Amino acid sequence: MSFDRIDFRTSGLLSGDDPAARRSLLLEGEALHRQLRPALEADYPTQIERMFSEGARLVQLVDQGEVRAIGLWRVFETTYCGRRLEIEDLVSSEAHRSRGYGAALLRWFDARAAALDCQTTTLHSAVHRDRAHRFYFREGFHIMGFHFSRKLGSA
Repeated sequence: MSFDRIDFRTSGLLSGDDPAARRSLLLEGEALHRQLRPALEADYPTQIERMFSEGARLVQLVDQGEVRAIGLWRVFETTYCGRRLEIEDLVSSEAHRSRGYGAALLRWFDARAAALDCQTTTLHSAVHRDRAHRFYFREGFHIMGFHFSRKLGSA
């Protein structure tokens, strides 16, 4: 399954991976996802669907009928930490921070990682996101290395 919506209060699955309903549900979370990634493509659902075809998965955490947090993630194996669940994007609503939404998603990710036989949960966070880093440290994450990148043609 590429897409899940879970209820914050019960941790129950609100909707599964129904392709017919998925576009409208993705649109419900688009504005929140853009708080973290403002440069997402104009056709957000098409970009996310393309990423699904490449192995990405997305979870929306819903409270009181609104998407309050989103996580974009993948599972794969590496030589340095084995099979892992990697969180590419984790964002909670600016207007609803410090209400437990991020922590709830991290617990959900840990349960998914265990169910998928992963040994590790990893995540990416830009170096300027100090507030997020404090949260991740409180949640038991540690920095294990640097993640370098460069645009092609700039070498």
